[in-house]
Amino acid sequence: MDTADSADTAARLLRLLSLLQTRPQWTGEELAARLGVTTRTLRRDVTRLRSLGYPIDAALGVHGGYHLGTSGRLPPLLLDDDEAVAIAVGLRVATTTTVSGVEDAAVAALAKLEQVLPARLRERVSAVRASTDQLPGPKLPMIDAEVLVMLATGCRRTEGLRFSYRDHQGRETVRSVEPHRIVHTGRRWYLVARDRDRDDWRTFRIDRIANPTLTGQRYALADPPDAAAMVAEGTGITPWAIEARILLHLDLDQARRDFPATVGVVEPAGEGAALLRVAAGELAPLIDFVCRIRCDFEVLAPPELRTALGELGAKLLRRHGSAVPWDHADRPAATCSRPAGQG
Repeated sequence: MDTADSADTAARLLRLLSLLQTRPQWTGEELAARLGVTTRTLRRDVTRLRSLGYPIDAALGVHGGYHLGTSGRLPPLLLDDDEAVAIAVGLRVATTTTVSGVEDAAVAALAKLEQVLPARLRERVSAVRASTDQLPGPKLPMIDAEVLVMLATGCRRTEGLRFSYRDHQGRETVRSVEPHRIVHTGRRWYLVARDRDRDDWRTFRIDRIANPTLTGQRYALADPPDAAAMVAEGTGITPWAIEARILLHLDLDQARRDFPATVGVVEPAGEGAALLRVAAGELAPLIDFVCRIRCDFEVLAPPELRTALGELGAKLLRRHGSAVPWDHADRPAATCSRPAGQG
């Protein structure tokens, strides 16, 4: 069966389930006519649904026909095992989101999901729900679900937005923007948009946005930025006093997998190498970070970080002894090589 045939069959199975939900009883001829298939094909479709766990009963005789067994009032969902578990996990994670109101909605949706699944899948989803706990994370400001939806609507329609915005000092201004993308970092939500009054691209923390409204003005963005990269730069580099530049001896794709945007900014640096930029308010966390890197690397900047790492290495050698000479003054950059899998 090719892809088109599979899609047609899946659509027909969903249509059959929908029809069975609308009436307590259908004859085979009625269902076949509605679906535009033969009664033989209908019987095969009923068998397929039964094999998936949907309770479709059949009665013989003059008043016989097909009817849907007891499986709740909502239309059954046609999901395979992995899809059902994926939805359950997603809803479970959503119960700890920073979007206000979503927690209760996720719990309710998970309960409804269990009601409309066949028994076999219902057991799998119930196991995920009942057996999963999540450690509480740091307390973060909540964002309003309606605000999030309004901003997303502006992005999708390429329609201007106006809203009140509170900066980090608590000052409020009215901003008129052309929204581009919403970026979720795992901790916070950001809107990337072109600020019309400042004629420049900006990132806005969504928990600081209030009363967004669509202006009705449509626009076309000329050469919009990479929204995720812009947020990574704005949250991970720009606010901090000290920026470290580290040359990784990894190809670019591997470097981006090992150092996601929540860690730092990874840029191309030639074949088999990548440049990692990370930042902090002081040297100590940067020293700690560098000592945890597992691949070959060189610290290019700043000089004070290279010096601090050299002094730390010399101190460790003095304490633990080594025949390897160490003179960080003769080295152009702090280097380190760690086998994969070692901390």
